[in-house]
Amino acid sequence: MRLFLLVLLTIAFPTLAQDDMTPKAWLENMSQALRQQEFKISLIQLQADHIRPLVYIHGHVDDQEVAFLEHLNGPPKNAVRVGNTVTFIEHDQPAYSVKANRIQGVVPPAFAGDISGLEAGYQFVLAGRSRLAGRPSQSIRIIPKDDMRYSYQVWLDMETYLPLRYDMLSQDKQLLEQILVVELHVLDDAPEILKEAYKQDWPPVIKQSERIPADNWQFTWLPVGFEVLVKDSHRLIGSHEAVEYISLSDGLTHISVYVARAGETVLPEEIVGRNGLSLSTIRKGNAEIVAVGKAPAETLTRIAQSITIE
Repeated sequence: MRLFLLVLLTIAFPTLAQDDMTPKAWLENMSQALRQQEFKISLIQLQADHIRPLVYIHGHVDDQEVAFLEHLNGPPKNAVRVGNTVTFIEHDQPAYSVKANRIQGVVPPAFAGDISGLEAGYQFVLAGRSRLAGRPSQSIRIIPKDDMRYSYQVWLDMETYLPLRYDMLSQDKQLLEQILVVELHVLDDAPEILKEAYKQDWPPVIKQSERIPADNWQFTWLPVGFEVLVKDSHRLIGSHEAVEYISLSDGLTHISVYVARAGETVLPEEIVGRNGLSLSTIRKGNAEIVAVGKAPAETLTRIAQSITIE
């Protein structure tokens, strides 16, 4: 009986302390946990009709972050991150590396970044508690301050603050994408697979196609919180067609905008996928503007319409 009471007290005291935590504090603890903890998770990614079982391992070797992502179904497909370089290993092509500080497909990279950067476009709200992967969890809602983007909800393990579930929801609360952890292992040290990955001589980062700065295209309107990350000009591989490329983000939502000379092919004005990915196309004079991203189609159309040339 005494042992049973001690176990209850061990569980209760952290919970009582956490009752006073703000939703932002929960998310900041999550960001720190994703960067600093050693762990292995088995998870399922749900997108429309696609179900992908994955294994993700994270740790540190010689003070560098190292991570490994494995797709469990279909042909072998893995990704390895050492520091700010991610290498993709697939069965039907040579391995290649790119510059990136997170492996896409696990949780949004912003979850491991500066949470304050999301506050311009979103508010954080404590939701209920639940049990996921056999562990008590706290739910946090990430609600947009306007109707220009989707909402999100994340469930955090109450012991480690690691995310156990992540939902992306449409404006009418329909589930667009979900990451669901089915098993979490907290590790004492980086496993051998990460140590071997750290020692491996991976391919060098691939060179980008020739690009020059693009300063003549400007936006007269962007949703609050969105910033231009990249703006340049390059030629498409194969066709060599000149394209202006602009990358936008509010931290969670990423939108790509392409501006090119209008062609003879009639493109659809709007496409909305069941996983939340939308596409909007407009024409301005002899220019064709395409906006793509996981955001409402109306948002993409308004962004595309706001582009002007100086």
